[in-house]
Parts: sequence; C-alpha cells; structure tokens
Amino acid sequence: MKPTLFLYAGLLLLTQCSKCKKDDPTPAEQLPPATQTGANTFGCLVNGQPYTPSGYNGVSNYAVLYDPGFKGGSLDVRTYRYPRPGKSQYLILSSTNIDKPGVYQFSPTAGAFFTDALRPVPCNNYDSSDNNTYSKGTITITRLDLNAGIISGTIDFTLAQPGCDTIKVTQGRFDKKL
Repeated sequence: MKPTLFLYAGLLLLTQCSKCKKDDPTPAEQLPPATQTGANTFGCLVNGQPYTPSGYNGVSNYAVLYDPGFKGGSLDVRTYRYPRPGKSQYLILSSTNIDKPGVYQFSPTAGAFFTDALRPVPCNNYDSSDNNTYSKGTITITRLDLNAGIISGTIDFTLAQPGCDTIKVTQGRFDKKL
C-alpha cells in the first residue's frame, strides 16, 4: 500500500510543478514591449535571461545620448543594474554615423561593452573595441525623430573572449525620449 501512496504523491507533485511552469512568463515576456513612442524603456536577453536596467530603490538606470552634429550622428545607450547587493552589470552601446533609421553593423565606429561583477576576472569585462574580444552585431534604428525628440531601436550582438563564456544579447529594444 505504501509504494502506491508514494507513487500517487510523486505524480501529484509533478503535475503541480508543470502547472506552475506553464503559467510563468517566458524570459522574452519579461522584457518591456518594443515601442517607438519615447516610452523610456530598455530590455534585452543576455544569454537567454532578461536584462532590464534597475538600481537602488527601483530607479531605472538608463540613458540615451544622441548628438546629430557629432561625427554624422553619435549615439550612446548606457544601462546598469544591480542583480545582487554590491554586484553591478553594465551594458553600453555606442556608434557614430547614425543619421536615419536603418541597420548599423558593429565596426570600429559602432560597438558594445558589457561588464558583470558576478563573473570572475578576466571574464567580467567584454569590450568590442578590444582586439582580444570577438564582436559581431547590429544596432537597428527604427525611429529617429528629432522634432518629437524620440529615438528607438533594436540590438542583437555577440561578444566573446578566449577562455570565457560568450555573451549573446538578443531581442534587445530601446525607446527613449531625448
């Protein structure tokens, strides 16, 4: 009788766990929507896990700087968050020659920086401008409206270093009122 009771209890636990998983949002569903309204949002998946800026007391630590007169249009997207007390993560994108909506490939004038205090040195810093870091990616500007003061876009890129895990940023989106 006892083996049957254990079998039924185990089946009950398994069905309850699968029900919880079914209702949990996917990592992509935890990101802000991709908008073009100046919603002041940023989000992406870093190695499949949601990344959104946050800081002390829930303050969004996210800035977009755009200067149309510097080097054909200069863009900086800067974010950071604290996944654990005293441990920070930074994700920064920058590019020049951005003057209209379009797809901009990583190059000497466009790239990304990712740092993660949760990772051991030297695998805690990835900089696409560093010769030891492999980088490939795009910044897609979906809206650049200086009259309305809105810049929006998407990002996808990969950063890799010898002996370290690869950083894959996917489904990235930003929407900022300048």
